[in-house]
Amino acid sequence: MTAFFTAPDGARLAYDEQGEGLPVLCLSGLTRTMGDFDYMQPHLPPCRLIRMDYRGRGQSAWTGAETYTVPVEAGDAVTLLDHLGVERAAVIGTSRGGLIGMMLAAVARPRLLGLLLNDVGPEIHRPGLERIFDYVGRNPSAKTHAALAAALPGVMPGFSDVPASRWLEEARLHYRETPEGLRITYDPALRDAFLAAFQGPPVDLWPLFDTCAGLPLALIRGANSDLLSRATADKMRQRRPDMIFAEVPDRAHIPFLDEPEAVAVIHDFLRACA
Repeated sequence: MTAFFTAPDGARLAYDEQGEGLPVLCLSGLTRTMGDFDYMQPHLPPCRLIRMDYRGRGQSAWTGAETYTVPVEAGDAVTLLDHLGVERAAVIGTSRGGLIGMMLAAVARPRLLGLLLNDVGPEIHRPGLERIFDYVGRNPSAKTHAALAAALPGVMPGFSDVPASRWLEEARLHYRETPEGLRITYDPALRDAFLAAFQGPPVDLWPLFDTCAGLPLALIRGANSDLLSRATADKMRQRRPDMIFAEVPDRAHIPFLDEPEAVAVIHDFLRACA
């Protein structure tokens, strides 16, 4: 059941907590909600699963483009851990969530038991960014979930062997059906924040990755990802030879996290954190 906590600036933010045991904080993708982890949840070992909607997404308050940043969202994640009385958690970060996880390793390392990165790293491959530029903050042209589900295989290059039922689940998870058509489940101002973040000179994120030294670390890569290149994944593995790793075949950005290869990494990672 969705509950709420209050961020330091007064924003009302949504979260969900289920189960007991090892605390596992799940951080979703840029435009996503806590539903990002619905497919993964049935495959987890017993644990205390904690998920949140970032500000401006899902059931959380819209607080303006200037607040939709990785540092602010990392601060919100720490506030949630404080709210729940969780001293340390294993973090699973999908895409944007992985960047937040690396930020947490840099600024709040004592709160982390380990970090699992789902198809993201310290170098963002430009083709993946450009694809996000095209859709972030915009409603799809499809008018119904069924129509979008039928279109998704054609607009999601790099994915194959995905059943039609999964595309319909994706459409329902990430868009609301209204009489006027499908609507995004987040503040359209997120587009302004995202574009602003990538204007100007590139930021070197390798120092953030290197702050994970000594923590259990895992990486899942979609074999056809256009956001996390194989070269970057190889470089990450060279810097962290102990990093748990798997590529998920027939997946681009992002794996759903219920694929056998992903599930195996998740279990190995949680054992390392425990």
